[in-house]
Amino acid sequence: MCKEIQHKSDGKMGEVLRFAIVGVIATLIQYGVYFVLVLCLIPTLAMTIAYAVSFAFNFVASTRYTFRVKASARRGAGFALSHAVNYVLQMLTLNLFIWLGLSKQWAPIPMFAVCVPVNFVLVRYFLKVKK
Repeated sequence: MCKEIQHKSDGKMGEVLRFAIVGVIATLIQYGVYFVLVLCLIPTLAMTIAYAVSFAFNFVASTRYTFRVKASARRGAGFALSHAVNYVLQMLTLNLFIWLGLSKQWAPIPMFAVCVPVNFVLVRYFLKVKK
């Protein structure tokens, strides 16, 4: 029974669960840093700094824990590319939600709802791509 549960956790559902755990932690790091910095910086700059802090954690956790792959220059470049796309999407949606009237402190919440699923697909592709 335990091996059956472990086997299932090693499959795609386990990967999704591990992504969710790492994603929640990375998102909390990003949002926490943003929430503090936005008190004295413009939202785009605050989110950029928060994104960089979260990115560092996310790469290590994604390679070692979520997708269980060895970090390499190729995977790092793919991860950075996927996050570059995600960063642009986050900046666009953050500023859209602020423009729509959400406060700068709360605008990241719907932004994350849009960007996290897109990020999963991109990161999974670039970290799991075969050589």
